[in-house]
Formats: sequence, C-alpha cells, structure tokens
Amino acid sequence: MDFLVKKFVKNSDRIHDPAVRTSYGVLVSIVGILCNVLLFAAKLLIGVFMHSIAVMADAFNNLSDAASSVISFVGVKMASKPADDEHPFGHGRMEYIAAFIVAFLVIQVGFSFFKSSIVKLQNPEDITFELIPFLILVLSVGVKFWMAHFNRRLGKRIDSKVMLATAADSLGDVITTSATIVSILICAFAGINIDAIAGLVVSMVVIWSGISIVKDTLEPLIGEAVDPKLYQDITELVESYDGIVGTHDLIVHNYGPNKSMATIHAEVPRDVDIEESHEIIDRIERDVAKKLGIFLVIHMDPLAVEDEAILAVRGEVEEILWLIDESLSFHDFRMVHGKKQINLIFDVVVPHSYTQENRDRLVHKIKVAMQKKDSRYQCVITVDQSFVADAKTE
Repeated sequence: MDFLVKKFVKNSDRIHDPAVRTSYGVLVSIVGILCNVLLFAAKLLIGVFMHSIAVMADAFNNLSDAASSVISFVGVKMASKPADDEHPFGHGRMEYIAAFIVAFLVIQVGFSFFKSSIVKLQNPEDITFELIPFLILVLSVGVKFWMAHFNRRLGKRIDSKVMLATAADSLGDVITTSATIVSILICAFAGINIDAIAGLVVSMVVIWSGISIVKDTLEPLIGEAVDPKLYQDITELVESYDGIVGTHDLIVHNYGPNKSMATIHAEVPRDVDIEESHEIIDRIERDVAKKLGIFLVIHMDPLAVEDEAILAVRGEVEEILWLIDESLSFHDFRMVHGKKQINLIFDVVVPHSYTQENRDRLVHKIKVAMQKKDSRYQCVITVDQSFVADAKTE
C-alpha cells in the first residue's frame, strides 16, 4: 500500500493540496478497476463451470464495482476542476454525486440477482465442486479484504466519501463471497444445495451496501451539521486571540472534500476601537484559511465586559437557563433601559429535539423567572438551534 502511494502520488503527505488529493483518487480508482475486472472474469468462469448462481451474482457484483471505480475516477477528475464563473466554489461536490451514482449501480445489481436467486430457488441445479476454482474464490476474499483496507486507509487520510464508501462495499464483498464459499462447502460435503439461499443473502448484502452508500453521500449534499471536532477546532482557534470574548452561531458550508466556507459570530468588547477589533478579525480570517483550509467570514458582536450591572443580570439569565436545561446556552445579550421597564434582549440556543411547544414553554419560563427577580424585566428572546452535530453546551 505504502509502495503504491510513494510510487504514484507525488508529495503524498500534502493531503490538502487539490492535485495531491486527485492523485490519491486516481490511484484508488485504477487499482479498483484492475482488481475488480480480474475478479469478475475469474468468478464468472467459476460460476458457469460450477453452475452456481451465487458465484455468478458475486461476479457481476465485482463488475459493478469496476464500473463504480470508473465513475469514481471520472468524479474525482471532475471534482478537481478549478472554480469558474458559473461555479465560484469549485466542483468538489462532483465527488459526492459520483458516489451517489455508484450507489444506484450497486443497488441495481443486487436487485437483479435477487430475482435470479428466486428463480434458482424454484428450479435448483446441482453444483459441481472443483478444488482449483474453489481456491480462487478463497483468494478473492483476500483480495477484497486488502482492497477494503486500502480504500479505508486512504479514504480516511484524505477524507474522501467515495473511498470510504468503496471500502464499505469491498468489505460487503468479503461477506458475500464468504457466504458463497460456505454454500459450496455445504453442498459438496453435506449434499445440501443452499446455493439459491446464498444467492439471496449475497444480493441482500449488495442492496444494503448500496443503500448505505446512498445515505453517506446524501448527507453532505443535503447539508450536514458541523462535525463536533471541526466545531471545536474553529471556535478554539478564533477564541484564542486577544480581543475575542466568545463565539457562537458557527455555520460550515461544504462544497466538497477540503472545500469549506464558514461563518461565525465573534463577541468583542464594545469599548474597544472598532478599527482595532476589525484588524483582529481580518487576521483571524487569514490564519483560519492557512491553518484549517477554511474560508471563514466573521461577524462582530459588541459585548459589555466591564459593566457590572449588565454582567450581573447576564449571570442571572445563565443561572435560570442552567436550572431549566443544562444543554441550553445564550448569546447576544443586551440591556435596554426604558422609563418603566428594562428590556433584556438575547438569543437562546436549544437542542434540535425541542418542538415548537417546548420552545414556547421555555420562553414563558424564562420570562416568569426573570420577572420574579425584577418586575421591570421584559425579555425579548429569539430561539435558535445549534448547527453542530452535538449541540454545544456552556
């Protein structure tokens, strides 16, 4: 594996370089095409020779894998195209679309052999056992296991949905071919023909593999929540700068592997010169692009950090939220004094499990609790949801 990477991927350690990433994708695709075509030819001959529908189903599954590798190759090459006037964020999502097409090919093959297995179940044929073809099947299990490890390791290295999907598919092939081998052994030594049943098992595993790939590739296309690790990396980096009091409302937009844009609200002291805060914000945006490879846009929120009266009321709100639900947090807190009332304006972040009824009840509880502390308090509350996969708590 390392030999192939060193031989065919220049500067292989520079995984954030689009050219290097494309080289990884091309390598994996070519290896997948060659291995799967060889396995298809071998298994098809064995299946015809042994009259085994399970083996032939497994053979055409390998052929679909080869076609998948071709589509992956095309997808990786198209995803590497630079941005243009019509696509200012590049073509990175083509890799997800390629994986999506692959998934439907896999599902189609699975359904095709599911029907064939039903026919074979109604009209069974004897299976001829031969040692050499059988050993070739065993060898193919080893090849597929290696391919699963190869795709998974490189897929994790460059964070590729297509490679990880292909790895899962290869691991499924290990299971299906193993089931075929078991059916042949049972038929040869116990005289029980379960070839059609094994074919059904193989086809269902293939279908499930395709459905899993669909799920994995649909998520980034629809729009995923921010990964908790990425959330932590971005927020910790932004908050590490002097002049940044806190952050909230981080949103990450994915335009393909290693091609992301993000927005975040950064709280800055309101008594600091705006040009000074703006210079800090500009520096953070440049540093995030350099260190994390993310185009970050920061919105500044002025925050009172020296007004003891505001800080005291803010602490009261924090205490009430903690007593109601420890997963709640709030931001953009402001106090506006009127003649007869004091408006407390802030946003509350709630988990995704909160229904509208839960939200309304929460707002009512906060208002009642704050008015018990001071009848002049009038809360103006906006309820938000976190964009991170596991809601951040404060």
